Amino acid sequence: MNNVLMFNQLWADAQLELSRLLAEELPAEPLRPEKDRVVFFQRLATLYVRYVRTLRQLQEAYDLMVHPQKRRLIRRVLDSVVGRVLELKNEMVEKEFSEYHYMDDVLHDLKLSPAELEIPIPRYFLSERSKELISKLLSSVFLFLWFLKPLMSPEEAIRLIQLAERARQGRLRAKLNAELRSELLDTTKAPGPADTELAAICIQKVWRGYIARKRTKAEREEEMIFLGMVSEMSHFENSCTRAKQEEYEEAYQKSMEDVTKQLRDMEGHDMSKTMKDQIRQWFIECRNATGVFPDYPDEEDGGSALIFAEKRPQQVKSILSEKHYWLHTFRTYFWQTRDESENFSQRHEVELVKEEMRKVMKAEIQMQVLLAAQHSSLCQELVEQGLLKQAHHVRLHHYLGDYSYLGTTLRQNDIEPMPSLADVRQVLSLYAVLPLGSQLVHEKAPLIKAMLLAGPSGVGKKMLVHAVCQETGSTMFDLSPLNTAGKYPGKSGVAMMLHLVFKVARLLQPSVIWIDDAEKMFYKKVPKEEKELDPKRLQKDLLKSLKLIKAEDRVLIMGTTKDPLSTDMKSLCKMYSKIILIPRPDYGSRYILWKQLIKKQGGEVTKALDLSSLAKITDGYTPGHMVKAIHSVVTKWRILVQPDRPLTAAEFIPPLAKTDPVFQEEEEALKNWYAKTPLGKKRMKAAAGKEEEEAAGKGKAVKNKKTNKKKKGKQ
Repeated sequence: MNNVLMFNQLWADAQLELSRLLAEELPAEPLRPEKDRVVFFQRLATLYVRYVRTLRQLQEAYDLMVHPQKRRLIRRVLDSVVGRVLELKNEMVEKEFSEYHYMDDVLHDLKLSPAELEIPIPRYFLSERSKELISKLLSSVFLFLWFLKPLMSPEEAIRLIQLAERARQGRLRAKLNAELRSELLDTTKAPGPADTELAAICIQKVWRGYIARKRTKAEREEEMIFLGMVSEMSHFENSCTRAKQEEYEEAYQKSMEDVTKQLRDMEGHDMSKTMKDQIRQWFIECRNATGVFPDYPDEEDGGSALIFAEKRPQQVKSILSEKHYWLHTFRTYFWQTRDESENFSQRHEVELVKEEMRKVMKAEIQMQVLLAAQHSSLCQELVEQGLLKQAHHVRLHHYLGDYSYLGTTLRQNDIEPMPSLADVRQVLSLYAVLPLGSQLVHEKAPLIKAMLLAGPSGVGKKMLVHAVCQETGSTMFDLSPLNTAGKYPGKSGVAMMLHLVFKVARLLQPSVIWIDDAEKMFYKKVPKEEKELDPKRLQKDLLKSLKLIKAEDRVLIMGTTKDPLSTDMKSLCKMYSKIILIPRPDYGSRYILWKQLIKKQGGEVTKALDLSSLAKITDGYTPGHMVKAIHSVVTKWRILVQPDRPLTAAEFIPPLAKTDPVFQEEEEALKNWYAKTPLGKKRMKAAAGKEEEEAAGKGKAVKNKKTNKKKKGKQ
């Protein structure tokens, strides 16, 4: 009841806010174009914050609602709001020429906290993905390849058998000892009351007599009908025949539904497992014989029936030929050999229904397994080559970071602030998670085919890629230069590799194609030690494949780089339409990181641990540096002695001193590089134009002042 009331309130609030937003965005009379860029951006930012707030309300309402039709309505509205949020984000980027925006004044006017800006990720992204049959394909592929690993050595097998046998003997001895103890304690047993036994005998006698009389009566009636001594015309009158046919047909149809459901529950899983095992065995035998996985049999060779049939290919082809097929069907003489003398009621045979429905269900499962197996064969090859991988189990909220509270103030003073880790998390939610999670949103929202995460080592670029995969249930492919080196050699090999990757990526969409060390693919000059790896061999073909990605393909290329300065900017920007700069964490983010990471490792944050000082002195250190320091300090032994000796900030200084931080010069070089990107150039140009306007305005004011002085002098 509480959930219903809460849902109604959330739904009412969201509807009211949406009606207000529609009235503002679609007024009766169109608004005049706004010439002031700052005022226009404030209007966009206000709409953006309000839509994000409405998105959160709709998501909570969708999760609380159980009515299926209402859930579908809310889902459509939810997708529409997500699409509008992405459109507003795109407009803000075009007007402010920056991927990061600071809305402190908007939050203050609306009386909201910075937490309201956090992008809510709908939970149905993962719940719907888990229901799909094809989403279970990868787990079976990884499990199948795990079985192909080399077996254990004979010594290990003997040791394992000895361990199991000793455990079995120990359990038997314990059981025998327990029985002996119970016999010694319970030497005598109290006999049961005689009245209970007599009552049971009386009930048995009455029941057995009733059953015997009923059976005898039924047999007598059947015998009389068989001998012709009783007329059976009443059973076959024309007026009753049609009624009985309809009744029996209805019972038969109902029996088919019940039997089908029963077979699916009882035998469907075993059938599917058996067929998968047959396909795997067929693949293994062919691979052992030829060294490679085979293609599926052609229709001329018997098709898929060749895999499941326990016959030779020639026998399968002869059975499947048209002439022999009809002859084969003539041999189904079930009713010719069946004795129907005792079936007086002419009810349907349940066992025969089971056999018929078992064949139908087997054919359906066979088709499902074959489709999955055809896709699985491609996946197996990519997994064996290391191009298809499982994403690590991390979520986007695990990427810790605080909101940037000085962003608006710095920009008002013409100082470009470095984004916080919370800003990075928000941008990844907008550009990657929301479009990949919904097919409708991906088709209608601004299309992003590739994005690059650039930042120092240890800031969490790889973690963000894995988090995007986990949030959306995406399949992850790895086309990093070091991972693809030596695989599929030659130009034709590269084309084949990319064809397979993008084909499977579309099949298993949503998909993320990850390119680690993306700078290697766009080197200005390849270092001598890397020339053998040929890191640039995918560049041209990958650009061609990128152009083939359409709006209906939920495929995203994500590159990560820690050395973007060594790249050719022009080639890099052709590949990546979005370049996201990830800086070292600021003070607020460092404070949260230290606190949460120490707790996660098992440490206790007490008054003895001065987190504020620790966050202050670790300026320049990345989350990766902090994790290493915490692992070296907060060990199992240190956790045990915490009650007597609490953790202190001084303990983390020695391991940090062994690691070089990200110096200010490195961060400035990264900022200067980002200023040369297309978006960075636009922002620099806009800032220069603003300065010229201010200078022109000041010059005009001075000129007017001099003119007024001259006029006064003449007077």
